[in-house]
Amino acid sequence: MYNYAIPTKWRTKDIVTGYISFWDGDWYYHFSEGGYKVIEWLEIHAEDDSIKTDLIQILKKIHVPGEIITDSIKIYGYTKTNEFVDYI
Repeated sequence: MYNYAIPTKWRTKDIVTGYISFWDGDWYYHFSEGGYKVIEWLEIHAEDDSIKTDLIQILKKIHVPGEIITDSIKIYGYTKTNEFVDYI
């Protein structure tokens, strides 16, 4: 996502505290710091359908667990036991 030409915003939910972060656009700084073990999900906001299509194509290449929502894409780090999650 760091190399994607169009700036996109994202937010995460912490599995330990339940905290949902504010929308952010800095992909490099936050994710280079680590802390992946507590991300329940990462949501990427898509401004329009063409951006959403691009993002889906990028994510399909790495086959991540997630779902496509109306104006965003949610990628899961953790899910509840016995809960079905499809892959993008």
